[in-house]
Amino acid sequence: MAMSFFDQFASPSYLGIPLIAIAIALPWVLYPTPSARWINNRLITIQGWLINRFTNQLMIPLNIGGHKWALLFASLMIFLITINMLGLLPYTFTPTTQLSLNMGFAVPLWLATVLIGMRNQPTVALGHLLPEGTPLPLIPVLIIIETISLFIRPLALGVRLTANLTAGHLLIQLIATAVFVLLPMMTTVAILTAVVLFLLTLLEVAVAMIQAYVFVLLLSLYLQENV
Repeated sequence: MAMSFFDQFASPSYLGIPLIAIAIALPWVLYPTPSARWINNRLITIQGWLINRFTNQLMIPLNIGGHKWALLFASLMIFLITINMLGLLPYTFTPTTQLSLNMGFAVPLWLATVLIGMRNQPTVALGHLLPEGTPLPLIPVLIIIETISLFIRPLALGVRLTANLTAGHLLIQLIATAVFVLLPMMTTVAILTAVVLFLLTLLEVAVAMIQAYVFVLLLSLYLQENV
C-alpha cells in the first residue's frame, strides 16, 4: 500500500513510448494565440495583461541588459504554472515532480547567468566569492564556502520545486484515501476529512503557482548579480 502512493510519480508510457513529451507539449496548446487585430477577445486581453504585469514586476530590479531575458522568464513562468496546475487534475501526470526535468531547467539557466557574469564583468562576478573586509585568515575558508553555495544554487532550484509538488501530491492522496476508508465506518469524520482535503487542494493550487513564480524569481535574482 505504501509503494502504491508513489506510482503517481512514475513516468507513464504507452506501447513503450514515454508520454512525458505529450505532457510537456500540452500547455502550449491550451493558450490562445494573440492575433494581429487591435481588438481581441477578453481571454487574450486578460492573458496579455497578466503577462505584462508579471514581466514588468520581474524586470524592475534588472538593468537594460537583463531585459533580454524577459521573454524566456515569462514563457518559463507560464509553462511551469500550467504544468503544475494540470497535475492537480485527476488521472494526470505532473512532469515537474521529476527531479531530472527540473534540473534540466535549473542547471542550464543558472549556468547561463554565471557565464554572462564571467564574460561581462569577471571582476564583479569573482568578487561575490569573497566579501569585502574579510580577515586574511578567513579568506580561503570563505572562498570555499561561497563556491559551494554557488554550485548548490541549481540543485536548490530543482529540489525545491520537486519536493514541494511531490509532498503536496502525496498529502492529497493520503487524505483522499483516508476519506474513502472512513466513509463507511465514521461518516462524520469522513466529511470533516473531505473538507480538509478540499482546503488542502486550494492550498496546493496556490503552491503550484507560487513555486513556479519562486523558480523564475530566483533565476532573475541570479541574473541580477551578473548583469
